[in-house]
Amino acid sequence: MSTRFFEALFANHFINRIGHKTAFALAMLLCMLWSTAAALRAAPEPVTAAASHEWPGQWDGVPLRPLALSEVEQRFADRFPGAIGRMTDGTQTIVMRVVNAPTRMLHPAADCYRALGFRIEQARLERDAQDRLWRCFVAQRHSAQKFRVCERIVDADGTAFTDTSAWYWAAASGRSNGPWQAVTVARPM
Repeated sequence: MSTRFFEALFANHFINRIGHKTAFALAMLLCMLWSTAAALRAAPEPVTAAASHEWPGQWDGVPLRPLALSEVEQRFADRFPGAIGRMTDGTQTIVMRVVNAPTRMLHPAADCYRALGFRIEQARLERDAQDRLWRCFVAQRHSAQKFRVCERIVDADGTAFTDTSAWYWAAASGRSNGPWQAVTVARPM
């Protein structure tokens, strides 16, 4: 189409202004109808959490003892698309999550600690004795509470993620296959 056609279409004439406003009003009406139809559709069935999951009996060769979830953790676990377990080896707390579907409910441990009033310091990537890569940080609240926290996510193919956002987009786009195991280790300092 020629340039004259577009100049005529967008020229500041009364008929063009009426046409543009009408087209805009119709587009807004269509958006309202679409969102109303979406709101009236039945909500999808919520993803149910796994009723039970068998957690490992040891971590890095040290026996684990299960810990009960707090009331808040249990409410969160009831909506979580997978299973959550809390354990200790006597020196550290290990939170394991099996994730069945990509979800924003799996977020960085630093976010949880900040929400609990901790200050996050010394965030960095570290390798452990088994050459596994972890995202670690120090969480401190008041002068008495200080923890070294490390986390990672591993998919069904063995690919590890230290960044929750990178995991989410890889999982949501199909580049990472589940179920996934997210592990957070917190050791008092």
